[in-house]
Amino acid sequence: MAEINTGGGGGHKGGKVRSKKASTRVDLTPMVDLGFLLITFFMLATTLIKPQTMEINLPRNDKIEKKDQTLVKASKSITIILAKNNKIFYFFGDGKTDPVTKGPVQVQTADFSKTGIRQMLLDRNAPIVALIKELRKEKERIRMSDEEYRKKAAQVRSGDAAAIVMITATDEAKYDNLVNILDEMQICNVSKYAIVDLSTLHKDLIKDLDK
Repeated sequence: MAEINTGGGGGHKGGKVRSKKASTRVDLTPMVDLGFLLITFFMLATTLIKPQTMEINLPRNDKIEKKDQTLVKASKSITIILAKNNKIFYFFGDGKTDPVTKGPVQVQTADFSKTGIRQMLLDRNAPIVALIKELRKEKERIRMSDEEYRKKAAQVRSGDAAAIVMITATDEAKYDNLVNILDEMQICNVSKYAIVDLSTLHKDLIKDLDK
């Protein structure tokens, strides 16, 4: 038991009799119990932070037969090339023909600002972004569980209207930029993306721009 006990007393001093003071006793046991109760309460009431992982499709070293390769629609395909000096290049389609104009591929530049690569991804992935917003409203309206929301959101992001992004980088690109572009995939609700090797076609498309 924790306590503070201040003893009092009287005595004779100078022939005078002093009155005896009553002892003061403070029991600190309830304070200790209260401290442990508060700690237990906060441990049970606070949501523990769970580590979040990001799934990335990396290039494979083994040779894959053509019949086993995943076919990507040119109209939904976006290739992003990270280069030196924080430069970002991107183009639509297979890199040979523009899927809209049917002419030569137009390589465009962007940055990591809100009006840069993020705005492009939001525009190209607009149908999915709109569906995710509606799903969030539905979650609040019917008090959908987090697990059910994540399941439905994953189905929406993998729909046929979703953009397909292929990410590659030159040898001079910064690692931070790769992490940043992966963050942009999450922000823009892009679930169909993969990191691919820098091909000769990619190098030829940006050779006059990456200076």
